[in-house]
Amino acid sequence: MLTAQVTETIDCSPDDLLSFVMDPEKYAEVDRKIRPVTWVRRSENVCEFGFRPRLAGLPAPPAVSRMRLTPGHRVDVVLAPPPANRLTRLASDFDASFVCTPHQGGTLLVRTLRFHFRPWIRWIAEPLLRRWLIDDVRDEVRQAKEHLERRVS
Repeated sequence: MLTAQVTETIDCSPDDLLSFVMDPEKYAEVDRKIRPVTWVRRSENVCEFGFRPRLAGLPAPPAVSRMRLTPGHRVDVVLAPPPANRLTRLASDFDASFVCTPHQGGTLLVRTLRFHFRPWIRWIAEPLLRRWLIDDVRDEVRQAKEHLERRVS
């Protein structure tokens, strides 16, 4: 399993941060892994969206993610269930989260991504993507922080 986790304090409310995350078209401005977002479907605290992922600059098969909001606390992200993501599931599975805790006038964010590669590709995918993924998630969170704090000012 390949995991990247970044913790950052952001000067905004947990609800503002989670609302930003639940808008994949807006969030794609800070997360190049999900660009371009091709469609979005929302229903209460669930959002599904299609996108054309890129990992380490390499295109991946079109994917569909499902995000579930726990208001005021977190967003959990998984690949949408079959029949979506057939090609993606041949190589890996994926889950991620944004966990928010109120912290000294702002929000403590813990951003986690986990890729579960199939054995036939794990030996090359994990070493190839490890450094890139950690750097990319740090950059994503830095840009999200800048975006959200710019809105607050």
